[in-house]
Amino acid sequence: MTTSLPADRSVVRTLVSLKLRLLANGLRRSPGRRAVYLIGSVLGLLFTAAAATAVAFLHGHAGAADAAVLLAAALTLGWAALPLFLFSGDESADPTRLTMLPLRPGPLLRGSVLAALVGPGPVLSLLLLTGAAVAAAGGAGSAPFAVVGVPLAVVTLVVLSRAVAAGNARMLSSRRGKDFAIFGGLLFAVLIQVGNLAFQSAFGRPGATLDLAPIEPWAAALRWVPPIGAVDAVRSTGTGSYAVAVAQLALTAGLLALLLRWWHVSLRHLMVTADASTLVRTRGVRGSRAWGLLPDGRVGAVMQRHLRYAWREPRAKAAVFTSIGMTLVFGALSVIQGWASVYVVAAGGLVLGLQMLNLFGMDGSAFWMVAATLGTRAQARDELRGRAYAVLAYAVPVLLVLGFGLAAATGQWGALAPALGLTLAALGAGIGLGGLLSVLAPYAMPADGSPMRTAAPGQTGLVLMNSFGSMLGGTVLTLPVGALLLWLLAVDGPAWTVLAAGPLYGALVAALGLRFAAGRLLERLPEILATTIER
Repeated sequence: MTTSLPADRSVVRTLVSLKLRLLANGLRRSPGRRAVYLIGSVLGLLFTAAAATAVAFLHGHAGAADAAVLLAAALTLGWAALPLFLFSGDESADPTRLTMLPLRPGPLLRGSVLAALVGPGPVLSLLLLTGAAVAAAGGAGSAPFAVVGVPLAVVTLVVLSRAVAAGNARMLSSRRGKDFAIFGGLLFAVLIQVGNLAFQSAFGRPGATLDLAPIEPWAAALRWVPPIGAVDAVRSTGTGSYAVAVAQLALTAGLLALLLRWWHVSLRHLMVTADASTLVRTRGVRGSRAWGLLPDGRVGAVMQRHLRYAWREPRAKAAVFTSIGMTLVFGALSVIQGWASVYVVAAGGLVLGLQMLNLFGMDGSAFWMVAATLGTRAQARDELRGRAYAVLAYAVPVLLVLGFGLAAATGQWGALAPALGLTLAALGAGIGLGGLLSVLAPYAMPADGSPMRTAAPGQTGLVLMNSFGSMLGGTVLTLPVGALLLWLLAVDGPAWTVLAAGPLYGALVAALGLRFAAGRLLERLPEILATTIER
């Protein structure tokens, strides 16, 4: 037993040093990445410090303690949920990377706890919870409870995050887990927008004084939930309820003990149980009648491959479903916030059309198989046409649903036809421009399996230029149809004719863009293959 103690301490020190090395090595790839990381860290720290200061200045205001409770609740939800969505983006949170090493769960747990406390997340949470404690404080007697409660809450949040990650490690590292991360992350973004709307409706009215009364019922229910109660113990002591404050701290300490136990059991299970994903399962391949509706030849084969990737490959699925989800969310927000118009659907047409961006970057090193089959302009054109038809296959139904939904919500049924015409023109412009930029300005997609990363290191600037340049270019290309619509509305002409002119114009722009891109594709095959492979 005595000989194992130094070894256990060595394991703990090694895990902490590994976390420090991971943070340091992340800054050594390029000066640009180092600068972006440092600037982002400084801005994040300043923003968090400003938010913590703003919360602290609520001290003495009616409802300040309730605001502190909601802030602690938001942090708790974030620490519990984000591991499920960003699991593959943090190597130190994946315990399966250490399962082949001769480590015991106890030292591994202690080292993982200390390593998890190293990083920007715990520091920022400590700042925010300190501001919350200051806002809720009720006198000098609150200081000792703040000194104990705030660090206890931070440690509990960190352990909660890692326990959730360890308990779901097998699932999160599988393809189904990545699918869950995509849809869960989208749902989480929607919930954030809902919370933002609720906050604005309650406190964002122009000229209104700050009134925290609406959050009192929520705070009354949440202040007993650990680790929120560890922060609210500061308020309890201010009101003289020392027994209540001690009970809140005890509940948080009990939750911490339970989380550590869960984490310990999960680590032991991971270290002694085989990964079921390594087992090969054979089953018959079933066809689908829907594939029989696709065009014959290369166009249909490419279309089927693109749609299969959009459903099965995590990065492709993240791009497709995020664009669809945010398009629908944008339309819903316009209705909720009161500025809805049926013409909002045109923005969705441009966003979905730009799913043609960086077509070959998604293929990565597998692009060589596509390049080996491209020998003529006709083959290159069919390759691009198949991918464009695949985008249309899901973009058009989504836009029709959004258009009819906006018309029903706003009552602007008379404007639905010209709005859909403008939308289809924007969709065609996005497809043509996206196909052209895929050939002229490709970039590598990360191959680490994380659906949340969108670019390989060192190519962030190229990604931003593609994104903003394509949005601006697509808007400019759609202006002729927009000008026609404005003229018809000004002279009280038949605006419904845009429903015919818009699709024709969009098809023309898409066809010209793909034809020009097909010619350049044959010339740039070596450059595209070299660029789209992450190094």
